[in-house]
Amino acid sequence: MTIKVARAYDLAAAGHGYRILVDRLWPRGISQEKADVDLWLRDVAPSSALRSWFGHRVERWPEFRERYRRELAEHGDLLDLIRDIEQHRATVTLLFGARDVAHNEAQVLLEVLQSHPKHVHH
Repeated sequence: MTIKVARAYDLAAAGHGYRILVDRLWPRGISQEKADVDLWLRDVAPSSALRSWFGHRVERWPEFRERYRRELAEHGDLLDLIRDIEQHRATVTLLFGARDVAHNEAQVLLEVLQSHPKHVHH
């Protein structure tokens, strides 16, 4: 079972498995056919307010990670959905549109999915 991260602009590779777009906005300049997205899970993306505040400014990355992790804590059902897809498809690739491959929401989402294997409902 594997969860990977890739830019939405990268061509689908054989090893990508099930491709989930985790951006709130569709990546500019790429058609749905070319993106080859199996699921657009926009509700798991950072809130519009958080996305605007971050603005892809690297100096805000540590604070962005913390704030986004807090938002994700409210979306256990969506995290479980990704985990369920991974169980059935063996490989899931989280797609993002940002140019920065190290500082984007998909990286934070991957960390959260790996550090908390299954969400426990209270």
